[in-house]
Amino acid sequence: MDEKNPKSKETSTSPNRKRRLLVAAASAVGGAELAAAAVPFVASLLPSARAKAAGAPVRYDVSKLEPGQLATVTWRKKPVWILRRTPEELRTAEHSSLVLSDPKSQTGQQPPGMDLHLASGARAVRPEYLVLVGICTHLGCIPDFKPQAGSVDPHWPGGFYCPCHGSMYDLSGRVVAGSPAPLNLPVPPYYYESRNVIRIGELKGGKDVNWQPKIW
Repeated sequence: MDEKNPKSKETSTSPNRKRRLLVAAASAVGGAELAAAAVPFVASLLPSARAKAAGAPVRYDVSKLEPGQLATVTWRKKPVWILRRTPEELRTAEHSSLVLSDPKSQTGQQPPGMDLHLASGARAVRPEYLVLVGICTHLGCIPDFKPQAGSVDPHWPGGFYCPCHGSMYDLSGRVVAGSPAPLNLPVPPYYYESRNVIRIGELKGGKDVNWQPKIW
């Protein structure tokens, strides 16, 4: 070290100091990049608002429906039908001329805790309003609403017809014997929050929110 030149110590150590600064800076940048990369990964483990909403219960005001009108809402990314049946359609469902595979709805195509009118064939909390998941239990196609008598064949009293493979259901979503579909259309969990507003996707108290039918 040159005692006559007090800057000589600083000059001789400056390369080491620069290396330390560069290493520190690189470590900081690397740590920041690692943290930034970790944020999307952690976020991917958390359910998004859209994912939560996809399975969340939905509300519908049935007073908007005219007699004979069918509405469709989405629940769990599946179409749910709400049909306001006319008195004639209710009589057709109760005294169906079709031979049905499960007329008393004994299979698990509706939550067991629901107070449904099954004996009359209505399959609904309030017989006038039918609520069904509109997915054929054969291979998952969406049936057509065919309420007009004779619209499918001369003996057709009205109901739902799947155009993919010919499965037929009556006006309560009960499958016609001999159809490729093995089970009735599912009735999702729902209840009336008020006189006219139904909540689809759960029963009172949040029950059966994770219910699944045997076949969608």
